[in-house]
Amino acid sequence: MFSLSGKKVLVVGIANTQSIAYGCARAFRQQGADLAITYLNEKAEPHVRPLAEELEAEIFLPLDVRNTAEVDALFDEIGAKWGRLDTVLHSIAFAPREDLHGRVIDCSAEGFGIAMDISVHSFLRMIRKAEPLMPHGGTCMTVSFQGASRVVEHYNMMGPVKAALESAVRYAAAELGPKGISVHALSPGPLRTRAASGIDSFDELLNAAADRAPTHQLATIEDVGAYAAFLASDAAANVTGGVHPIDGGYSIID
Repeated sequence: MFSLSGKKVLVVGIANTQSIAYGCARAFRQQGADLAITYLNEKAEPHVRPLAEELEAEIFLPLDVRNTAEVDALFDEIGAKWGRLDTVLHSIAFAPREDLHGRVIDCSAEGFGIAMDISVHSFLRMIRKAEPLMPHGGTCMTVSFQGASRVVEHYNMMGPVKAALESAVRYAAAELGPKGISVHALSPGPLRTRAASGIDSFDELLNAAADRAPTHQLATIEDVGAYAAFLASDAAANVTGGVHPIDGGYSIID
């Protein structure tokens, strides 16, 4: 099998125990990885700190990806404490509610820009900061959704945003492959997370996904975590650039 013993892993995006990032962080830790965990702001800290303590995180710092000082402080601390980084998990996305709930063609330029910056470009910025800390290779992962490649009702502007994220994964993988740094997009089926609760009629989407999936089961954060832990391992060193469905086969059914 595989082990992450001694691996240094940064996890960005834990909000609560339902977060995809939490499922991944727990799987990384179960396989022996040392963790750095971030929280968005003072409001989020009381919810995330107990989870970081449960997971024995060695680094726990605030991170608003639009705050350059916080980004710099995080990677400076990783460099000072660990001297290297093996894996980055980026599991964040955001769109202003008024733009997310409207038609794609009606979304504002400002709202679209914010969604692209937080959901896509922040991943590229994190890869750029991680690259010097991965002299012997590493793994960078983000989280996408099927709405990137086909129209999912009510997913709206996040569809084009996630499509951009998946394209960024492919280009980053091509650029960093010679350095042994792999880049991936995890693509779970519909999950009941706090972020997903902002999508209109999401309960209907969940029920339809369970009905249509060949396994007749929704993916769980444990499923995503298990797959992410494999991709972070040396066993997956020659895998890169992919969008990985973790959805009980939901994505193969028309």
